[in-house]
Amino acid sequence: MRLEHTLLRSGDVIPLTPQKRSARQLARNRTAAALTLRPKATQMIDRSIAKQIVELIESEGLDAGAHLPAQMLADRLRVSRSPVNEALALLHEKGILTREKNRGFFVAKPLSESLADVVDDLHLAEADVVTRAYFQIADDRLKNELPDEFSEQLIRTRYGLTSAQLTAVLGRIAREGWAERKPGYGWQFSPMLTTPDSLLKSYRLRLALEPAALLEPGYRLERKVLERCREVEKHLLAGGIETDTADQLHDRGVRFHESLVEASGNSFFIDTIRRVNRVRRLLSYRSMQHRERYVEHAKQHLHLLELLEQERNEEASEAMREHLLHTLDALSRISEILEP
Repeated sequence: MRLEHTLLRSGDVIPLTPQKRSARQLARNRTAAALTLRPKATQMIDRSIAKQIVELIESEGLDAGAHLPAQMLADRLRVSRSPVNEALALLHEKGILTREKNRGFFVAKPLSESLADVVDDLHLAEADVVTRAYFQIADDRLKNELPDEFSEQLIRTRYGLTSAQLTAVLGRIAREGWAERKPGYGWQFSPMLTTPDSLLKSYRLRLALEPAALLEPGYRLERKVLERCREVEKHLLAGGIETDTADQLHDRGVRFHESLVEASGNSFFIDTIRRVNRVRRLLSYRSMQHRERYVEHAKQHLHLLELLEQERNEEASEAMREHLLHTLDALSRISEILEP
């Protein structure tokens, strides 16, 4: 019988029969097949994060060379760095970003096309399927049509999702804090505000907290934060109120108010406002069926920024109080659409 040999280490020879060669080759073929069938990493990325980064580049008019630090994006989008890094790598593959060793990601070129065209060209439309399912789950939860505890199979079947879409939508819901995976098996929804009265109570808490935050000793709103907030409000007044999705509109408002409270440096204020914003998200979406009030809100936000820019914090505190009272009044007049 003819023998073939393979070297393990210098001077060490082990005979390898044809039968053993065959078995080894079969194992290699199986491994290769498994690798071929495995989905590419980009297929499993939550593409909604990539889409949000593209939206941020577009809304803030970032020029070529603008740095996009992963931690800054994670803070802005309120997610961990892991999905942000995956999304940045995807956008680098698509040519939207460049990457520099030890420095991170940068905008490759300004976005000249419309946002919808860019998203379509980058094949990020998958995020739209996830977003639609996300909002439907939110609405069904408000209507008490989903149980407190649920399985992944229930969500996948009810909303017609693929495995990747299911992973993306549940990942987003978990990151935003209104559902979490149970130890062992299944998921459970977190306590959320689900009635008009509970939403109004959350605003009364904010009414006590946010004006006080602007009067904290050592209050300091960074210039770059102020300018970023100002650009967002200008974007809304230029048409964003009508064209932004409910989650975009909610997140822009949340980021404005959290930015102003964060400038107080008071961790108790900051933690409280973040908790309140997290639990009011679902009702906030539903309230956006009526967006007329947002024009006045954006103007009030710009006035607040002007006062803080001039360090007129006492006037800004009173303006914040009036702003929140205006919102309370507006919400009380549309309470019927907030009902389950």
